[in-house]
Amino acid sequence: MYLTIDKKKELFAKYGKSEVDSGSTEAQIALFTYRIQHLTEHMKQMRKDNFSERALVRLVGKRRRLLDYLKEKDIVKYRQLIKDLAIRK
Repeated sequence: MYLTIDKKKELFAKYGKSEVDSGSTEAQIALFTYRIQHLTEHMKQMRKDNFSERALVRLVGKRRRLLDYLKEKDIVKYRQLIKDLAIRK
């Protein structure tokens, strides 16, 4: 399994308020980014996997909505998160 409990705790500790804080916007965006990177690598190998492609598109949409929300709430946190995760708009 590519996403273990330890990896989730690490992401939440780095981008959230604590390692059990899975509800903050920053932590959710970091988790979605990790999952998107994994699915992107999978899709490079398995081009005809339509189910994973749909899941990837849905994850990108969710992350986009969360990023838009964060941008409206706190532009400084938004810019810092974009820089840390190496996401370009």
